[in-house]
Amino acid sequence: MRELVCLDMACGPAFVERLGRAWDEGDAVFPLDTRLPDAARRRLLEAAAPTVIADETGDTSVRGRPVEEGDAVLVATSGTTGEPRIAVLTGDAVRASALATSARLGVGDGDTWLACLPPSHVGGLSVITRALVTGTPLIAVPRFTPEACTDAVRAGATLVSLVATALARIDASLFRAIVLGGSRPPAHLPDNVVTTYGMTETGSGVVYDGVALEGIEVDLRDGVVHLRGSMLLRGWRDGTEALDSDGWLRTGDLGAWRDGRLVVEGREGDLIVTGGEKVWPSVVEDALADMEGVADVCVAGVPDPEWGHAVHAWIVAVPGHEPRVADVREHVKKSLPAWCAPRLVHLVEEIPRTALGKPRRGELVRGLPR
Repeated sequence: MRELVCLDMACGPAFVERLGRAWDEGDAVFPLDTRLPDAARRRLLEAAAPTVIADETGDTSVRGRPVEEGDAVLVATSGTTGEPRIAVLTGDAVRASALATSARLGVGDGDTWLACLPPSHVGGLSVITRALVTGTPLIAVPRFTPEACTDAVRAGATLVSLVATALARIDASLFRAIVLGGSRPPAHLPDNVVTTYGMTETGSGVVYDGVALEGIEVDLRDGVVHLRGSMLLRGWRDGTEALDSDGWLRTGDLGAWRDGRLVVEGREGDLIVTGGEKVWPSVVEDALADMEGVADVCVAGVPDPEWGHAVHAWIVAVPGHEPRVADVREHVKKSLPAWCAPRLVHLVEEIPRTALGKPRRGELVRGLPR
């Protein structure tokens, strides 16, 4: 029987060692987010159905379901649009991803990876699996901090995967290359930062700076990004298929080709159609990011009887500042058409986000008074 080992531990040497041992024994792993509240933890464990739970104290056998021959990694989706699902990635897919990403980055003998993102998400886990597959030296730390990055560089780290919020807190020149994933990247990036597009279903980023990795095909159908290649998931843990009969994955992301490069504009469900005009939330968020008094912002569409959907903004204000709707609208209209300007502003203490920095827009909309 091929075991499914739930790794109930933070990123670090123990996590890496137990993952490697599971692979050596022909088993698969399922990294569990150790920060989850009990209810969310129980839901994920029920969906994943591991046969072993491994933590810092050792292994515990539990009643679950074995995995199929060749399965290597099970990863929960980020859950930005609802309950997370669990993708099944084979060893062949993990290896294909590791080789293609390493080739694109030119990883060589002098490189060392730093793993500092949550390994329960594919962006953090893929750094570890990539290093194990290719034999590249690896430094794994429990969580991101600027100090951890500095210490890792002193210990030889040259490569790291980060999200935008983390990138803003470090000196990017410390690393030879930084792989940036998660939420929409900032407008201006250092030359050594490589932006990536990918998802749990693709095992990590599969498009680097708008160009697909070797072995990945990209097709746009009615504006929706479709992907095909050897590094995609085998299917979902609940037994449902993820790919069509020709091996294509419908991502649910809308994109376009610009100068031969793929530009991903956002999720289908995020697009706001207000009064017949299309508004991308991320574009409005970018416009508001430099407004005085705005510490953080999220934009989403809210059903509206007159406009179909109205543009709303949730703003975390800088202490002592409370941006007014009129000021927010005027600021947006300096750079965007008038229909992009939020019709209502909600002041909040924080923007709910996934571990990789993606805003949970649906959570904010659902929290509005009915």
